[in-house]
Amino acid sequence: MSGGGGGPGPLPYSMRDVDGSGAYNNAKFRHRSRLKMASQALFTNSSKYQCGKFTVGKFLSLLMVSGVIYLLVHKSSDGFVSGELHEKVGNTHTKKDFPKIRTFWRKPPRLPPRLPPNEIYRNNSLLLQSPQSEWTLRQKKVKEAFEHAWSGYRNYAMGYDELMPLTRRGIDGLGGLGATVVDSLDTAIIMGADDVVSEASKWIEDNLMKKLSEKGQVNLFETTIRVLGGLLSAYHLSGGDKARGDSGIPMTSKRANPERLLEVSKDLADRLLLAFTSSPTAIPLSDVVLRDRTAHAAPDGLSSTSEATTLQLEYSYLSTISGDPKYDLEAMKVLEHMRTLPTVEGLVPIYINPSSGQFSGENIRLGSRGDSYYEYLLKVWVQQERYRDTSLKYLFEMYTEAMKGVKHLLVRKTIPNGLVFVGELPYGRNSGFSPKMDHLVCFLPGTLALGATKGITKKKALENHLLTAEDIDNLQLAEDLAKTCVEMYFVTSTGLAPEIAYFHIEGNSEGGPDGGNKSSQYVNDIIIKPLDRHNLLRPETVESLFVLYRITEDPKYREWGWQIFQAFEKYTRVDSGGYTSLDDVTSLPPPRRDKMETFFLGETLKYLYLLFGESNILPLDKYVFNTEAHPLPIIQSAQQISHSIVMQSDMLILEY
Repeated sequence: MSGGGGGPGPLPYSMRDVDGSGAYNNAKFRHRSRLKMASQALFTNSSKYQCGKFTVGKFLSLLMVSGVIYLLVHKSSDGFVSGELHEKVGNTHTKKDFPKIRTFWRKPPRLPPRLPPNEIYRNNSLLLQSPQSEWTLRQKKVKEAFEHAWSGYRNYAMGYDELMPLTRRGIDGLGGLGATVVDSLDTAIIMGADDVVSEASKWIEDNLMKKLSEKGQVNLFETTIRVLGGLLSAYHLSGGDKARGDSGIPMTSKRANPERLLEVSKDLADRLLLAFTSSPTAIPLSDVVLRDRTAHAAPDGLSSTSEATTLQLEYSYLSTISGDPKYDLEAMKVLEHMRTLPTVEGLVPIYINPSSGQFSGENIRLGSRGDSYYEYLLKVWVQQERYRDTSLKYLFEMYTEAMKGVKHLLVRKTIPNGLVFVGELPYGRNSGFSPKMDHLVCFLPGTLALGATKGITKKKALENHLLTAEDIDNLQLAEDLAKTCVEMYFVTSTGLAPEIAYFHIEGNSEGGPDGGNKSSQYVNDIIIKPLDRHNLLRPETVESLFVLYRITEDPKYREWGWQIFQAFEKYTRVDSGGYTSLDDVTSLPPPRRDKMETFFLGETLKYLYLLFGESNILPLDKYVFNTEAHPLPIIQSAQQISHSIVMQSDMLILEY
């Protein structure tokens, strides 16, 4: 499938039947007929006059008719842009350019060959609106959705973490730091939503520092990826590190105050560092009390593996821009410790104990509590470009081993139609396999694609012989998994995915209801249990569609994203402002849950906007997105940074 409305309209007359027998001959016939008729008329009329009656006025009339005939014949034979014009410009030494007799009998020019429909799209914008224009309009629709979501939050929940759009009020579920404001700021900058940028940045400047000194307990992971990540991304996109040239975002877009954003980022990070420095091991504690500057473990004493290992992008970048290495040093200790722990073919349990530094239990999955561990193994390696082949090479090796383990232990196909999915080992590798896949797992197709090409297009990677057989295999798995993630949407009555799906596989008696869309080819492959039917406006599938479109350039990923966006618009939009989660995607109309998660503005709509836009905006070989979709620049080598500074200086000199 491709973007753009139906086929091209009727061809202009000049582009039809030009093979020498159709319109071409008709034109030649009309040309000769006009000449013959005009000549006869002139001869007949002029023969009526005798020398004695030939007045000055009649002479002028005859002259005018002759001129019209000349112009008619000359224009017909040469077209609207005569080839003789170029000859006259090129030859200024001729005395005069009077037409010769043979000019009147010149054959009409050959018309250009008829173009196929795809060439007409590219060469004649007047015939039909181009597909690119259609995607620009769709991107505008996403921006309008973002502004509608923000309007509900601003009107009813400004300063709270999240909006409850049905009851029109705010709620603090993430520590009370105004998480939606910070999560939305870089999205607004990217979209050029200037009013939102002004409102969000003003609130941060006026309120966030005060809240840091007053608020109580926050989760280290959630606060790092949403609040610290959002502040740092907005800092970069506002020109804070003087390296915005690669973002592709127009310089005219409104920006926040980068100095203030950096100041707040450092204050927040200094408080969050207590989770690292207060732990007896390299594994940080899960929670921090901001006002007291203290940290403690969760009630059960455990941390999620994904939460402890999904912090490094943010703290490494903060060290880069602040010049203080302490943030990077503390965060990287975690991954260095993970390197020493035993794994199951690169796969790890979803819980870890910060007191002992060891894993707890044997539950292995790429859904909740496990997902972003694998994501950051790759992305931290991608971000630290200067150390990829030296001190951080082990991260890519751990990622590679883990993906081999995924393919060997977790990947299965459904019956009857062979959808590829990633299941779980709830009790370790020696126990039963569970054909269960969280929507959260749909981050994996994008990660696999990024790991294969390192952010450049598949075409470019192949041309430069940069893909190994394993890279190509991972790309194929990425595309297969993305297909499954999309079918989790299309199999339901609403066209929106459930939080969790189960799959029919050979030899497994797992049963349950389907998604409700009986016309789906995969209605018998996917099971959606009653407790798993909710939709939280999650971003993982559209995240992978965005990455796969950038890398494969296959337009089907855009089309799939557009269908998902339309379903969000149809079933989750709240007229008074905002969008709401759903309780059951399999029933119509779907019951609504009264919650707009911060990541709907920070991730879901951002990825859709980028999916429908140009690929030079935040290119994947220049930027890495944290797990909350906040783009951070790849930290280049000193030589590359120096070259970049020189290039930017040259550009400034030229502009001056």
